Amino acid sequence: MIYTCPMHPEIEQDHPGACPKCGMTLEPKTIGAEEQEGRETRSLSRKFWIALVLTIPVLFIAMGHAIPGLRIDSIIPKQIGKWIEFALTTPVVLWAGGFFFTRAWRSIVNRSLNMFTLIAVGVGAAYFYSVIAVIAPGIFPSSFRRHGEVDLYFEAAAVITTLVLLGQLLEAKARSRTGQAIKALLGLAAKTAHRIRDGQEQEVPANEIQKGDVLRVRPGEKVPIDGVIIEGKSNIDESMITGEPMPVSKGPGEKVVGGTVNQTGSFLMRAERVGSETLLAQIVQMVDEAQRSQAPIQKLADTVSGYFVPAVIGIAVITFVVWSIVGPAPQMAYALVNAVSVLIIACPCALGLATPMSIMVGVGRAAQAGVLIKNADAIEIAEKVMHVVTDKTGTLTAGRPEVVCRIVANGANERDLLQIAASLESRSEHPLARAIVNAAKKEGIALFDVTDFQSTTGGGVSGIIDGKSVFVGKEKFLSESKVTISEDLKKEAKRLQEKAQTTVSVGVNGAAIGVLGIADPIKESTRQAIRELHAMGLQVIMCTGDNWRTAKSVADELGIDDFIAEVSPRDKIDIVNKLRSQGAIVAMAGDGINDAPALAAANLGIAMGTGTDVAIESAGITLVKGDLMGIVKAIHLSRAVMRNIRQNLFFAFIYNALGVPIAAGVLYPFFGIFLSPMIAGAAMSFSSVSVIANALRLRRIEL
Repeated sequence: MIYTCPMHPEIEQDHPGACPKCGMTLEPKTIGAEEQEGRETRSLSRKFWIALVLTIPVLFIAMGHAIPGLRIDSIIPKQIGKWIEFALTTPVVLWAGGFFFTRAWRSIVNRSLNMFTLIAVGVGAAYFYSVIAVIAPGIFPSSFRRHGEVDLYFEAAAVITTLVLLGQLLEAKARSRTGQAIKALLGLAAKTAHRIRDGQEQEVPANEIQKGDVLRVRPGEKVPIDGVIIEGKSNIDESMITGEPMPVSKGPGEKVVGGTVNQTGSFLMRAERVGSETLLAQIVQMVDEAQRSQAPIQKLADTVSGYFVPAVIGIAVITFVVWSIVGPAPQMAYALVNAVSVLIIACPCALGLATPMSIMVGVGRAAQAGVLIKNADAIEIAEKVMHVVTDKTGTLTAGRPEVVCRIVANGANERDLLQIAASLESRSEHPLARAIVNAAKKEGIALFDVTDFQSTTGGGVSGIIDGKSVFVGKEKFLSESKVTISEDLKKEAKRLQEKAQTTVSVGVNGAAIGVLGIADPIKESTRQAIRELHAMGLQVIMCTGDNWRTAKSVADELGIDDFIAEVSPRDKIDIVNKLRSQGAIVAMAGDGINDAPALAAANLGIAMGTGTDVAIESAGITLVKGDLMGIVKAIHLSRAVMRNIRQNLFFAFIYNALGVPIAAGVLYPFFGIFLSPMIAGAAMSFSSVSVIANALRLRRIEL
């Protein structure tokens, strides 16, 4: 098995481990290999919870004196308390956080300093300084003692380790979820098939099907494999592939796709593609490749640490050397304390909190607004999005056909028109018939009894209602059935068709009484969302598997910048990749399985929560209500969060910029002032409080 780094795909090895460049845990490349990922998550979870349990009493002992009315010294004497802190912090730092130091060492060996270098320096400085203070307090001068004791920083080391472990655990769980899209896709395939040989029908596992096998597919079953119908006809729900809501009528000679659902009628088919050749298998492969080809944004903290870590270490070394040569007696003690002060004030607690605090608060606020964010990368990328590529059905539109217009003639009224049409269509299995019947049910219209019902494939239906001859279907079907249709009604039908509506004509006793317009209606929020996206400077492009006329009608109505019709899943991923190759930051919004590869290939995938699980798992952001305004909210939030993170990083570093020189002792020659480790720790804590308070402001952001 080959393992690779999600941030540096060029790193590959044949065993688990960490990336030598960024320190990230390597992931298996094999689809469905979850065992290693599960072990990593369980290990991090165990270390985090044990570290948390051990850290709480350390915090209590170290900070208990700050609680009004609590005399911690009367409960645990200082001489005993410091050894308890030492005993509890040691497993937290050296066992639970031990891999920080391992990865930091590798980063030094590979000359690729990263966040783990920063963490190891900070935690190591706080911990080992405190260990020396417990074991050999005599080496510290009296000026660095409070009530005769040297200050300890075990709580800083333990808390930093525990927080970083939590971040690593959440990150590991987020990475493991990327494989759920593949699992969901694989779960769509039929498990068994009915194979016919020598006139005998037998049920066999789908993976045993070979090219040329004849298979029977019954109503309600999944089509087991890609092939062609050789006998029978049916309506097949292909929404998992096309994203279009209306089932497709298929007969002999027409192709069917494995994983689609046979709704009505039984048919025989011949298998033509098996194994990796099937469309479903190809979509699985596309999603996998697109997920692995994504280039996550380099974390700002890692970039800064590349310069910050060596600078801090260099300043600490210079401080030690200078004070050991020219400092007052005892020179080595002063040199050690000042060097440690530099490292402690540079401890990355605030830097470590800067991003995750804003992310945690921002993600929580987004969830309240119905926007689910999978990981921090999605927030970072959303801020920079330039183009929004969106599917039509289920994203811009409701995703289900409805009766949207009724035009009457010859003295009929709209209720009568719908009642007569629904009564006849209640006997039909056609998907448009369901839309008509559902419209009647919604209005509480009772249906008539029908006799002499007949269905004409590709035309319409007919029957007798209350002694009257009724025809419902295409205009051509009614004309061939000797039903007179007025020129005005024909013009109205044509007008509806130009609006991308499917028309169903209704005739009674030889005369047309009206036309029903059926369409997939645009969601109420879509128009406002498009306007908002344009106001934010984004371009909107619609990609749909629907026909050109319908696509143009929707695009014109919504004011969309561009549209591409009659596209396949492969076309969508090619469109996204083309935009990315031109330097655009692309967000893809969709809800169907056919959108999953493009969602994974885009810089940012945005799934409708009303869509398929595969689309949701392939996306970085999910809109729970399936409301396009969620994209506006997500981008607005991402900009606010990233602005907040930059402010936090400023707070995190301003104390270092002011405190490091003082900790190094630059004020001593002029004012005789040292920055003790205790004050350095207080500054470090204050910077953390500033970061947390600033991040909490995101809870009040208006979306």
